[in-house]
Amino acid sequence: MGCQPRQDPPRPRSPHFRLAHLFVLLVGLLRMSSGVAQVSKSVKEKVSLPCGYNYSVEELNILRIYWQKDKEMVLSFISGDKEVWPQYKNRTLLDVTDNFRLMILPLFLSDRGTYTCVVQKKERGSYVRKHLTSVELSVRADFPVPNITQFGKPSADIKRIMCLASGGFPEPRLTWLEDGKELSGINTTISQDPESELYTVSSKLDFNMTYNHSIVCQVSYGDSQVSKNFTWEKRYFRRRSKARRKGNNGIYLGPAEASTGQNV
Repeated sequence: MGCQPRQDPPRPRSPHFRLAHLFVLLVGLLRMSSGVAQVSKSVKEKVSLPCGYNYSVEELNILRIYWQKDKEMVLSFISGDKEVWPQYKNRTLLDVTDNFRLMILPLFLSDRGTYTCVVQKKERGSYVRKHLTSVELSVRADFPVPNITQFGKPSADIKRIMCLASGGFPEPRLTWLEDGKELSGINTTISQDPESELYTVSSKLDFNMTYNHSIVCQVSYGDSQVSKNFTWEKRYFRRRSKARRKGNNGIYLGPAEASTGQNV
């Protein structure tokens, strides 16, 4: 008579894992579609996200607090026991004294998203949801001041310049301006590094060398912008001709001068 191999029953998962799974389903069903607060920060900065649940010290042992970003768990606080998920360890704090405010430092680009705080309270032997709030976090990487370089002369009276900025997020928009009016750029390109997610933007501009110019290269991204000024001035100097050595001086239009300035 053959023997059947014994199969041990599967080990039960930890209660925190089951609660986290239930929480994901709960938020998916109960997330509010409007009234979400907006917070904007830069990479490497600290962010403080409010939960806003008022409680008494005596309630701590019967409360469950969950912080989640989109569909990922961030942190749980159950009966005084805190658990932080791996991608947030060593940079995430829960301020219990400030109504369960969540703090993250330093911020990464990958931290952007919608954060939701859910508070459950034990009543008559079961936990009931008492509070739910969401905060939309935008994370940006600031572009440095653009760099403007002279890029040759397509024709006798035409000068070409190029503006470039790199290392920022979100996707930028580069604009050429003169006297508040937008100019038409040439070969404006935007590229993104697939690993860092950071953007590079560049554009060229042609202008007439026989006039004075004060041109601005402006890079806008999210609710921020950086810019740099480029100034072109005609330069005059006197040259005396042989026929007029003893008479009036003739005026010769010499080469122009360019200067750049920055404005953040």
